[in-house]
Amino acid sequence: MTVADPSSEETDQVEEEFRSLLEGLRTTLPGVQLVTAFLLTIPFYDKYDQLGHSERVSYYIAFATALTASVLLTAPSSHQRLRADGGVARRHRHHLDVAVHLTVLGSVLFAIALCAVAFLVSSVVVGSPFCLVVTAGIALTLGWSWYYLPLVAFRRDS
Repeated sequence: MTVADPSSEETDQVEEEFRSLLEGLRTTLPGVQLVTAFLLTIPFYDKYDQLGHSERVSYYIAFATALTASVLLTAPSSHQRLRADGGVARRHRHHLDVAVHLTVLGSVLFAIALCAVAFLVSSVVVGSPFCLVVTAGIALTLGWSWYYLPLVAFRRDS
């Protein structure tokens, strides 16, 4: 089954939306890369052996989710390069939809990584009871600013 060529107007709209998505990723990726780089160095410090079980689990959750987020958030850029066929890189809305889903999933995983990092660092710096409060605060702030505002609060305005 072949897909009919999309209209020029639809192609232009898909191109513009994809360009906008990639521009947003250009501002997001440095933060993801910074956290991932920080996490890559932790096991090589002498004090890593002193981490407790919950701190090691938190570290591994942060590490795995940050790496996966990095992969998912860079995927649309890779798609753009691989699909750059004769100047028209993205012809179909389905490709844009896949890129948006990868980006959303990547942001969710990065939010989990940030919460795990908050738990790890807070646990080491201030101890167990307070680290849960800090982690909950970070999780609530992430949920509110990254998901509630665009999906719920801004939707009411439209």
